[in-house]
Amino acid sequence: MPTIKPYTIADFSPHLFWDTEKSNLDFNSNKAQIIHQVLEYGMLSDWKIIARLYGIEEIASTCCSFRNLDPRALTFISTLSGIPLEKFRCHSTKQSIPPQCDF
Repeated sequence: MPTIKPYTIADFSPHLFWDTEKSNLDFNSNKAQIIHQVLEYGMLSDWKIIARLYGIEEIASTCCSFRNLDPRALTFISTLSGIPLEKFRCHSTKQSIPPQCDF
């Protein structure tokens, strides 16, 4: 049976954490930030890492408390987890000032 190497922040795409000092990120204490960045800006390989680290249920429950999330990412995680869109905070609470461009 092959061994699974432990993941590090360096395993993620380099563009994901441009706004953060990568050496300060911790998989437990910064879980919400890591999940949000991957869902918003990550590649498939990044998604596979967080799916292995946290599992779909943990990712979905973390996303339920997000104030904002890209509509595509929201639909993606809702579909995968089976949690209705209405259970996600970012779906039921819209921003008072919408973004300039809604693609």
